[in-house]
Amino acid sequence: MESLKKAIVITSIFEPTEAVVSFSKLSDYHLIVVGDKKSPKDWHCDNVEYLSVDRQETLPYQLSKVLPFNHYCRKMLGYLAAIGQKAAYIIDTDDDNYPKENWDFPVFESEFDMIDGPAGFVNIYQYYTKQKIWPRGLPLDLINTDFQIEKFTSRQNCNVGIWQGLADEDPDVDAIYRLTDNTPCYFDDKPPIVLNRGTVCPFNTQNTIIRKELFALLYLPTYVTFRFTDILRGLVAQPIMWLYGYQLGFINATVVQKRNLHNYMDDFTSEIPMYQHCSKIVDLVTTVISADNTIEVNLLNAYKALLENNIVCEKEIITLESWLADITSLQ
Repeated sequence: MESLKKAIVITSIFEPTEAVVSFSKLSDYHLIVVGDKKSPKDWHCDNVEYLSVDRQETLPYQLSKVLPFNHYCRKMLGYLAAIGQKAAYIIDTDDDNYPKENWDFPVFESEFDMIDGPAGFVNIYQYYTKQKIWPRGLPLDLINTDFQIEKFTSRQNCNVGIWQGLADEDPDVDAIYRLTDNTPCYFDDKPPIVLNRGTVCPFNTQNTIIRKELFALLYLPTYVTFRFTDILRGLVAQPIMWLYGYQLGFINATVVQKRNLHNYMDDFTSEIPMYQHCSKIVDLVTTVISADNTIEVNLLNAYKALLENNIVCEKEIITLESWLADITSLQ
């Protein structure tokens, strides 16, 4: 296959959803869908590279030998497939996110509104709506805080490493929001906003693009709970990005999420480690990383620090080392 510029990676256990079909029709993007043991055996969608379980087992990656089945982390095999095809950008999304007509991401290097930092954690949803709502992974002691984001924003030259797009209707929120309110949210149409070094907001795998310089940071922690994995990934990634002069940016909702069926109490149970640990992860990672090291070394050191603090288990390091070996072999 010819070199790719932009790849979209989705994991799914369902027949091709309308969202998957919509993404498959986008020009200038290559869609990779990663299956699992629960996926239909005859899964097919035109214009999609499908990684079935049988195909996954033939991939020349160390990671494919250590990943558990029936787990969201198998999405990483799609990342590796895109990297092996020389993708310059990888877009993360899900099979229940429906792209709007204007679905796209801004350029990475330009002048944007930026939140002056370091401000610590912020609730970026407050910039895009007056509704009381917060992103999954925001420390719970901050959900009632008014961050007054626009008051601390100025126009600056930015070097964005990751863009996170929001989702209308059923955005990424935690189970506490869904159990206590669950009002649908439709965000305001506003310009992009970028977080300066030291300003943190959780981001997810639902409508996100990352540039190739940071592909190693796509690692999805495998031995934490499902509702914690992408949040932990994002909290580890942000301080590492800052070392190399990259920022995290957010854009308004370019997808509509028609969320697959969830049990909210199961989600709550899965999120408990996130509630317990999210507020301290950035500080923990910051103490063990250095701009003198590569991104890969910093990522490994970050997870070793998480292990020492009982946030991840020893199996996580084994899986991470396999990921890093594969990333290195593909560079």
